Amino acid sequence: MDYNIGEKIKKLRKARKLTLQQVASETGFSPALISQIENNNVSPPIATLSKIARFFDVKIGHFFEDAEGDKRYEVVRREDRRVVSRVISKAGTGHGYTYEALSFRKRNKKLEPFVLTVSERADEETLYSHEGEEFLLILKGTGELLLEEERIVLHQGDAVYFDSEVRHRLLSHDGEEMQVLAIVTR
Repeated sequence: MDYNIGEKIKKLRKARKLTLQQVASETGFSPALISQIENNNVSPPIATLSKIARFFDVKIGHFFEDAEGDKRYEVVRREDRRVVSRVISKAGTGHGYTYEALSFRKRNKKLEPFVLTVSERADEETLYSHEGEEFLLILKGTGELLLEEERIVLHQGDAVYFDSEVRHRLLSHDGEEMQVLAIVTR
């Protein structure tokens, strides 16, 4: 299913009468990457989407919302999860993971829950940072979390909570598929 993340970003940009260059310089990404995202040629990783959301002063969930009104609760069935699979890095290379939004109808929430499926160990080890906090719980497999200069191996059942402003990156430790519950705050 396509959530038109790029179209929603383009709409936010045009509503503020901003150029691709202006958005790029404010977010730290290239105009070419912003254009690729807006045209739905690629999907940004969560850290990139978080920076874009922060720049436009919206929640990450805004990009997964449909037109339904806000409710006090939300149930998302497994088959209804919003999956983003064409994830690329700031450098334009593949990340080797997908993420599924576990909440996309509830507006103005403080938490953004996702299930990440990391299918391979990325060649690059670029670290990302953004405002907020993150909680990761390894559901399946073994991961390697890079936090600044530290490398932490996480096994199934392990959890970590950290300040998202710390430069970070989650990789598959052994190149095998892993699944992670990730909860991000703004």
